[in-house]
Amino acid sequence: MDIMRYAGIPTILGLTCFRFHRLALLRFVLLALDGNCTPTITMTTSLFIRRLPKAELHLHIEGTLEPEQMLAMARRNRVSLPVASTDEARDAYRFSNLQDFLDIYYRTMSVLLTERDFYDLTCAYLDRAAAQSVRHVEVSFDPQAHIARGVAMASVCRRIRRGLEYGRRRHGITSRIIMCFLRHLDEANALETLEEALPFRDWIYAVGLDSTELGNPPRKFARSFEKARMAGFARVAHAGEEGPPQYIREALELLRVQRIDHGNSVLEDPDLTVELTQRNIPLTICPLSNLKLGVVSDLAHHPLRKMLDVGLRVTLNSDDPAFFGGYINENYQAVQDSLKIDDETLGRIARNSFEASFIDHSRLEELLAGLDAYMREHTGWESPRRHR
Repeated sequence: MDIMRYAGIPTILGLTCFRFHRLALLRFVLLALDGNCTPTITMTTSLFIRRLPKAELHLHIEGTLEPEQMLAMARRNRVSLPVASTDEARDAYRFSNLQDFLDIYYRTMSVLLTERDFYDLTCAYLDRAAAQSVRHVEVSFDPQAHIARGVAMASVCRRIRRGLEYGRRRHGITSRIIMCFLRHLDEANALETLEEALPFRDWIYAVGLDSTELGNPPRKFARSFEKARMAGFARVAHAGEEGPPQYIREALELLRVQRIDHGNSVLEDPDLTVELTQRNIPLTICPLSNLKLGVVSDLAHHPLRKMLDVGLRVTLNSDDPAFFGGYINENYQAVQDSLKIDDETLGRIARNSFEASFIDHSRLEELLAGLDAYMREHTGWESPRRHR
């Protein structure tokens, strides 16, 4: 098989370029333009947020690759990079145009080659998540991007799974795996990827849809999602981040998703807002991602507050934290600071994260009991139980 043709990947200046993270490209451009050229976290989070039990439902494992780990993998895999130190890597992000960035970014992606790389990447994220009181994670990955580079589906799945097992043993974190289809590719590619994933059905809990949203509506993947549903996969999809509310409706009606990733544009359609509220459809909101990608110009203008006011079931997540400047606690702190959301409301959002997850019932009850105890101790709040 012609790997480059399989993935629909162009080549620029001799470097393999993956379109699957156009948003990831923009995030670095925006970081450079606003002078914030490193992904280093500088935000101080409150003690309440640091200890608040929570789940993370919108997390791309490839988006957790920190510069230090990237350089270590490059050395281990003998991958040539244009930088030799963390400081140089951060300096290299001071690019003057998009092409400069592409030359750097796609070469850094080349470090993810071996099973050990994916295991180390997953373990590093779980160590960070545990330090931020995350009790359950649902990790997304993009198999098409790795298959296109000659990395087998089995290698990626096996080591992500083992990394998640490490998280359970070491930190008590439970987990699910979500396999995402790249929406800039055609549906035939998604169907082929789904076939490759079927032997790992016991490991992969759900399918998702990510990559460039505009011009790639959910209806493009109706057959893929129906086949996934028939095979027993749960279903989520990115919709309404860049795209209009119609994309959210298509994801609900044509893909039959159980959860919407992002969903920022939902409030533009009052009828759709009512429907999501009545059906209790969760939204996985990623505030720092929205800020860095220009979905919102200022977190003070983020729709999260209005979403809460109308009764939408929102959760907070970090998306691609190594690139957006913060992991999950930084996202909680950012919305508290910008939208003046109190601790009690953050506790309700944390409850949403557990109830919106694909976790089994007994574990859910355990986590909700722990959250309730924490909230009683710190706020005196008694939370009402909601049906999943």
